Amino acid sequence: MRKIIVVLTLLSAAFSWAQNSIEKLPKFENCISVPENEAESCFNATIHDIFRSNFNKELTQEKTAVIALFAVDTLGNFSVLYLDAKNDEIKNETERIFKLLPKVSPATYNGKPVLAKYSLRLNFPFLDEDQKSKLDEDKYRTEKVLAKNEIIEYENESNYKEFKNPQFSSGLNIPFNTLIYDQFEGFLNQVGTNNHTSVKPYSFQEVAKYYDFQKNYEALSKNKTSWWGRKIWNENLLAIQGEGYWFVFNPIVDFRGGKDFESEIKNTFVNTRGFNIYGGLGKNVTFTTSIYESQGRFADYYNAYAESIKPSGGNPAVIPGVGIAKRFRTDAYDMPMAEANIKFTASKFFDATLGYGRNFIGDGYRSILQGDATSPYPYIKFNTTFWKIKYTNTYMFLRDVTPINTAEDTYASKYMANHYLSYNVTKRWNLGLFESVVWSNSNGRGFDPNFINPIIFYRAVEFASSPKSGNALLGLTSKFKFNSQISAYGQFLIDEFSVGDVSKGNKSWKNKFGYQIGAKYFNAFNITNLNLQVECNIVRPYVYSHSNTLTNYAHNNQSMGHPWGSNFREIIGIARYRTGRYYAEAKMIYGKRGFDLIDNANYANTGSNIFLSYEDENHPRSADEGVVVGQGNTTTVLIGDLKAGFILNPTTNMRIYGNIIYRNFDPMINTVSTFKNTTTWFSIGLSTDLFNWYFDY
Repeated sequence: MRKIIVVLTLLSAAFSWAQNSIEKLPKFENCISVPENEAESCFNATIHDIFRSNFNKELTQEKTAVIALFAVDTLGNFSVLYLDAKNDEIKNETERIFKLLPKVSPATYNGKPVLAKYSLRLNFPFLDEDQKSKLDEDKYRTEKVLAKNEIIEYENESNYKEFKNPQFSSGLNIPFNTLIYDQFEGFLNQVGTNNHTSVKPYSFQEVAKYYDFQKNYEALSKNKTSWWGRKIWNENLLAIQGEGYWFVFNPIVDFRGGKDFESEIKNTFVNTRGFNIYGGLGKNVTFTTSIYESQGRFADYYNAYAESIKPSGGNPAVIPGVGIAKRFRTDAYDMPMAEANIKFTASKFFDATLGYGRNFIGDGYRSILQGDATSPYPYIKFNTTFWKIKYTNTYMFLRDVTPINTAEDTYASKYMANHYLSYNVTKRWNLGLFESVVWSNSNGRGFDPNFINPIIFYRAVEFASSPKSGNALLGLTSKFKFNSQISAYGQFLIDEFSVGDVSKGNKSWKNKFGYQIGAKYFNAFNITNLNLQVECNIVRPYVYSHSNTLTNYAHNNQSMGHPWGSNFREIIGIARYRTGRYYAEAKMIYGKRGFDLIDNANYANTGSNIFLSYEDENHPRSADEGVVVGQGNTTTVLIGDLKAGFILNPTTNMRIYGNIIYRNFDPMINTVSTFKNTTTWFSIGLSTDLFNWYFDY
């Protein structure tokens, strides 16, 4: 309605000029003989009479109005440019009447036919004959005539349709955030579904087969009629849908403040401003982009970890999950970030994505194969889905920012390629095979075409190129649904594996593997929307590291697998509950981690630092045999995280929340970098949650 008011204001301003620009107005057949000074009144009256005679009277009983912009082209045909009405029924009926209007003689200028545009207002219920003639001038206004012989293609592209949430049935990726995915994950895990839940992010198209997005949207919508009320509580800020295209614009905010009660710093904060744009072109192309401009200061333990993985070159930190940060003030960080992708869904069998972001493989809270705790990276991803199989190929372009691999202030480039084959063996059991390789851009190798083949065995290619030229990993995943509420899942990762040493039982350092076991309970104890999860992750020392420091399994000093790296075991318990727009999440993590004893320059490598070479002479392995999980400076980690909030706008995932994190870090021996500390960190915030930001380190 606001758009139409603006347009009518402009029409009024142009009215007097328009009268002088038209030599002759369009004329219906019954108006041809009338004098030219009465032509406009005749034109208006004829249109009004046709609407009065043909409009469905059942739709015009209540007091309302229709505002329309329409054109008469150089052939005398009518076309609707824009409609604003109370509901779709009145809009459809108005369009039907316009199609009934007979062809007229076109408007002319300098004796030649020209296109003319008009606005029309119909007030319901219709006035009787005596009343209507008094209001004719208010109902119709002539707009200026455009250049001679102009066609209406441009104006037709401004004829937007009502936005009907086309994203709900599109191939657009759903932002991977655990609180968003918790809404529909139970539906995807019902017995008998033929989907593949390990490959994330999901698309709306994948999930819509089991979960009604529109129904859920309507159930959560508040009864707001004002423009501000609808935008704040229910809708996108800007959403446009036309013929074969649509796009959405929303602001991004993350304003949070808090306090680390054991810290000397006054407070913690995050100040994020940005925007998110997504849309679709035709049935096959979707796109999204998010830009974040952020500053922040965190609890002491998080600040210390961010600075422990800082890049070479002078910047003070790498913020986990975000990226390289600059100094802001004296004790905070400036941390811009961007994510984007464009996706082509060729058919129900195949889609391709060119993106800058993150991917996740697994059914757990963590993934030891490929996690999303790292900062974004460029990638190309192909999904092939048919029968009971989904085959995913991902090619990633990563960066090493360690001092040892930085030359002439330029960070080193490396590449990663993944294959993941997911197969639904039965209606209850899914089995997956994973393969990954990391190789460096050394000796002008660049992106090695040997790894482009989507069905090749990476380990063989890596060995053929050189046994030390790449870091290859193999993985196995599985999920079993006991019923539609309870499912178990697991992962097994092999980085290196020595059969001879395994048979000897000597706990060789070469047996680099990790595994995950977990279970989920949806609608637990028959309480709707209460979801429970328990998970255990164990990763042996030296996993993810390599003989060449450049080909470790990491990007921007963050692990591409489990965010803790290697040499640990942990158990996680999670409970989530939703009712309407309210939600709560409780998470408990208990772990044993083994750290290096860094007391001098020649410390031993116990297998927790994935950025060290396991063949580094200056930091030799602590042992070749008898290697156990948690060796070195054994540290107990306990993390409790309680969050509760209210969803302000379910369309944009805007939330207001409060959370408290308790963390106890207790090493066997206190060192400069590893020392006992306890944290109680309270925060409140207003946030647009579009990705998982992990604070459990």
